[in-house]
Amino acid sequence: MQQEEMIKSIPSDRLQFFPIMMFAIVMGLAGLTLVYKKVSEALYLPSIVYMIMMVFTTIIFFIILYFYLLKIMKYKNEVKKEFSHPIRINFFAASSISILILSMIYRHTFDPLAQIFFIVGAILHIFFTFYTIRFWINNNLEMQHSNPAWFIPIVGNLIVPIAGKGFIDDAVLYFYFSIGIFFWIILFSIILNRIIFHNQFAPKFMPTLFILIAPPAIGFISYVKLTGSLDFFAQILFNLGLFFTILVFVMYKNFINIKFFISWWAFTFPMAAITLATVLMYDLTHKFFYGLLSYILMVITTIIIILVARQTIIHMNKKEICIME
Repeated sequence: MQQEEMIKSIPSDRLQFFPIMMFAIVMGLAGLTLVYKKVSEALYLPSIVYMIMMVFTTIIFFIILYFYLLKIMKYKNEVKKEFSHPIRINFFAASSISILILSMIYRHTFDPLAQIFFIVGAILHIFFTFYTIRFWINNNLEMQHSNPAWFIPIVGNLIVPIAGKGFIDDAVLYFYFSIGIFFWIILFSIILNRIIFHNQFAPKFMPTLFILIAPPAIGFISYVKLTGSLDFFAQILFNLGLFFTILVFVMYKNFINIKFFISWWAFTFPMAAITLATVLMYDLTHKFFYGLLSYILMVITTIIIILVARQTIIHMNKKEICIME
């Protein structure tokens, strides 16, 4: 009875509760699209699969962008609340990362659009980086606010060199890379301290543990893009990505009974990132193991995204998304 009353008390216009975290959906879908593109280039996969996903992901991005812009126009105060929330603020950069991944998807397919996506994404992302760091400095955050989502606005700078190589001078790309790799080490130390010595994450943020995979995997791709070298440091980054991938799967019991939240999409992009890193490793070494692992990770990433997308649709139909929390 109480639950029914609570549901009735929810405002009918759910647009005001449309979360910025919805852009994590685009990150996951765009990551998978990029996986299909790279596998079709380096290994074997019909290019039609990538082309279909490219169109689908682009449509989803503009739908989510449309609704969030509508929210900005109609419910500015709700947006301000998200922009000053110690956890949700980190997910604004999911929008800029989505744009940067779209730039990579359209690279060599439609370069003028890819370049536009890159410029918009890179400018937007560095804005979110400075804004977020300023927010951290000017507000008294607590250890309970820390979680791997902190990587998104700051360490996410590692994506810029991957998208921007050939579009802009390498000096600019090294600037972004330096920020990302430096803060990965610092933020990882803070988050590891939180995980080991403090209370566990709230159930809705448990999926963000998968984000631990992304920085070394993306860092590896970014480093190789900039240097063209598979050296000692590149090997360290790649193997750390593999280590964190194995770690989160060893911890599978921590995830299987979690109630659905939109944060489930945090499972998706990191898996796409380690898959892309493995495809690149195969492309550089031509070792059978990395080729096989690329296919295995591609299948796992696809299955995870299908399962998460299915749950998202089910809970949207139940009107359990975009509600007051």
